[in-house]
Formats: sequence, C-alpha cells, structure tokens
Amino acid sequence: MMEKMTFCVPCLFGLEGLVGDELRRLELEDVRVEDRRVFFTGDFAAMARANLCCRMGERVMILLAKGQVRSFEELFQLVKNAPLERFIPKDGAFPVKGYSLSSQLHSVPDCQAIAKKAAVTRLGEKYGMSWLPETGAAYPLRFSILKDECELFLDTTGASLHKRGYRETANLAPLHETMAAAMVNLARYRGRDFFWDPFCGSGTICIEAAMIALNRAPGLRRSFAAEKWACVPQEVWRAERTAAMDREYRGDYRILGTDIDPEALAIARDNARKAGVEKLIEFREADATKMSLPCDRGVIVCNPPYGERMLEQRSAQQLYRALGRHLKFSDGWKKYIISSEPEFEHYYGRQAVKKRKLYNGRLQCNVYMYY
Repeated sequence: MMEKMTFCVPCLFGLEGLVGDELRRLELEDVRVEDRRVFFTGDFAAMARANLCCRMGERVMILLAKGQVRSFEELFQLVKNAPLERFIPKDGAFPVKGYSLSSQLHSVPDCQAIAKKAAVTRLGEKYGMSWLPETGAAYPLRFSILKDECELFLDTTGASLHKRGYRETANLAPLHETMAAAMVNLARYRGRDFFWDPFCGSGTICIEAAMIALNRAPGLRRSFAAEKWACVPQEVWRAERTAAMDREYRGDYRILGTDIDPEALAIARDNARKAGVEKLIEFREADATKMSLPCDRGVIVCNPPYGERMLEQRSAQQLYRALGRHLKFSDGWKKYIISSEPEFEHYYGRQAVKKRKLYNGRLQCNVYMYY
C-alpha cells in the first residue's frame, strides 16, 4: 500500500472555499484552503475520487517537492531530489510546464529546461539509462515559483476538469463548467426547486444543475492522465467509478433553459444529450425580459450577456434594466446573476442582498444574489 500523498487542486479565484467544502463532502482528509487552490491528503483512491467528483476545481496534482529556489542550480537540485521514479516508469513521457511570479528565476522557458534536465538526470540514474525514450503514458510535471518558493507537482488529471466531455461546441461567451457549477452551488440548488436559466446559451448552467440534482459525478464520461499510469491499479478507478454511480439520486426535476437564439438552443440540446441529462431539461426559445414566469417560485441562475466593447456594453446595460423591470415583482424567486458590469445593481434597479467576487477567466465578475 502506497503511503499518503499530498494533493493540490487549483481553482478559479473566489472558488477556494467552495472547493474546500466539496472535497470535505467527498470525505477527503486534511483539506486546507489557500489562495486559488486547495490541498488534501490521501491515496490513489482519494485521487481518483477527486478527479471524478470535483465540480469546481481545475485539476488534481500530487505535490512532489517544495523549497526555495533563487538560482538555476537550486531549481535543478529541487527537481533532481524529487521521488520521480515512484510514479514515472522507464518509458514514461514527462512534459514540463510551469510559471514564475515575483521571483529571481523569472524566465519560464529557462526554468522549464532546467526542470526537464533535472528530471532526465534523476530518472536516467535510477533506471541506469543514458537516454529516456518517453514513448509511454504521459506524466505531466508542473512547477510553480512564487516569491522564490518552488513547488513541483505531478498532474493526474490531463485536460482540465472543466472539460467534462459534453461540450465540444459552445456559443461565443460560454461560462466555464466549473464556474457554472459554482453558481448553482451558491444558489444552494439541490433539485427540489424549479430551476430556470433565462439566458441559457449553450446550456452549461442547466446541465451542471441537472448533474448536481442527480448527484452525478462530473468526470464519469471522460478519462484522466493517471488512468494510463502503471503505478495506479485499474481496480482503483473501477471502484471509484462504481461508488460514484451508486451515490446518484433518482427524481423528477424541473429545469428550464430559455434563450432568444435558436442556434444556441440547438447546441444546448446537443450538449445536454451528450451529458446524458436531456430528459431533465426543457430548452425553449423565449425573451427573458418579456416571457411570463414559468411558475410563481423557484431559483434563477444566469449569466446574461455582458459587453466588453462600448456598444455591446450599452446594450447589455439596457438588457439589465429591462430584466430588472420584468422581475420586479417576482418575489417568490431567488436570483443569482453573474456580471462583469460594475454598475449592475444601478441598471437592474435593486441592490443585491449579497455579492460575491469571482473571476470568469481573467474577467472580474460579481455574483449578485437576490432572495
């Protein structure tokens, strides 16, 4: 049995607390929340569970080494002393990626080259090989250097966790699946209320809501880098996939997605089908600022268009105004609206009960909560 490892789950800024709560619900140990990332400890089963079930994190990485690096020699030694051979076999491919912020070693390409050289040296010595073929499975190494403090990770995920596998096509400004799941989470939606996204676009928020209502693991329909690793028994993945499916609920859920763009709705229906939740969601063509409310109480979670350019910004502001007027007497509805417009409340016509700052990619947004 392999000893416990320390794992790191990076996430979008503002989601750390939600990811921490999520990992605790998955019964993972020693959960520790930091800026833009959450740590936990566990074995390969814990790693598989986090990959399969984490809705709001971006990836799951094993912490291999950490320490101060003020010179290339110190970086070389840090990587060379990491226990790479515990995971990476003779033929393993180990691409190196990373970043450096506010540090003496500021050239990322140079840091990548040094880290790669150190990994080659370590594995070459351990396997008694002067040349490593790198023809096998990928074991991606990632480093982060912040204020001269370096951490070296092994990425178990591969393509980022927000890539659930259901969204090959999206409309122009899609919300990351992880961010959509976070909004549904902030709304505390668990499947009991009527759920409505009036600007559903390619359907991401509705699909994430359906998966949360079902308690369906978001990673069930995709694969992960560590599934191809010789050091991780296949039985671990089988057992965790089965356990995840056993935790699913059955029920009648009322989820509605409306949009004025029929092409976006066609994409949304296709994405819902790929996610296996098309029977749970009704998609309908409608103008959010004019349609009658689907019932007298429920939860609205939405990402209305926000203009980045001047003209778009004006039409977005007009849209917020129309939406605020239309929803003025919808007291039975709790509303969670994400926007990058700093004057959103002014245009919408009401102060939010609560606001939460999040970043959608590099764009600073607020989730405005009305209840």
